[in-house]
Amino acid sequence: MPELPEVETSRRGIDPHISGRTIARSVVRQSQLRWPVSPQITTLMPGQTVLSTRRRGKYILIETTNGHIIIHLGMSGSVRILPTGVPAAKHDHIDIEFSHDVMLRYTDPRRFGCILWSGDTIDEHPLLASLGPEPLADTFDAPYLYQRSRGRKTPIKSFIMDSHVVVGVGNIYANEALFMAGIRPLADAGSVSRVRMARLVMCIKQVIDHAITVGGTTLRDFVGGDGKPGYFKQSLQVYGRGGEACKQCGGTLQEVRLSARSTVFCKRCQR
Repeated sequence: MPELPEVETSRRGIDPHISGRTIARSVVRQSQLRWPVSPQITTLMPGQTVLSTRRRGKYILIETTNGHIIIHLGMSGSVRILPTGVPAAKHDHIDIEFSHDVMLRYTDPRRFGCILWSGDTIDEHPLLASLGPEPLADTFDAPYLYQRSRGRKTPIKSFIMDSHVVVGVGNIYANEALFMAGIRPLADAGSVSRVRMARLVMCIKQVIDHAITVGGTTLRDFVGGDGKPGYFKQSLQVYGRGGEACKQCGGTLQEVRLSARSTVFCKRCQR
């Protein structure tokens, strides 16, 4: 599944090609995604200009003169910039064509993503209103995470993966940040000290920032907005390495299932 770094990589890939450009038309070949594609995608968007793009959590938000396009990549979706007229393949569900002969193509083999329209205040949209802070924002800091965690018996890994607490810390990045911070994933969130929580916040920021810098993690069929894969996979310390040697101490990495997710950690390095 594309996580925050992959989504941000995709947004940065498409932004130079569509910001300031006028939408000529939209083509919807498959409207039944996770939620039905908003009809405004074809009825209202032609003639509108893209003012900017940004990301909120795992959502790409495209601001136009009259509203926002909301894109979620789901489990296997991607967005790419192509010349107008490139024939569509089986899973190419939506094209947004621009007046300068390029198009934004949305592809989603599993059809678990979405493309929606909002004419209201975007941050009040039901999908966005209850999201926690961005992990790289100043509002996501040690005092915030420490206070949110007090009294919580939830495993710390599940806690930091809760989008109501902080957005975008997916399974891969939670594994990596906890290893970097030396915190065992199964520890109760409420038991993590203030000092260790401060280190965890710093590690989350470092892991996410680095993943964005190198273009995300290449797993299965993800590619960025420019059609190129990410390279964070080459930096993985624990994720996907259960049973292998810890790169830090040489011990054997343990793998367990936590909330149906693969969780890998080092008993020696993480407490």
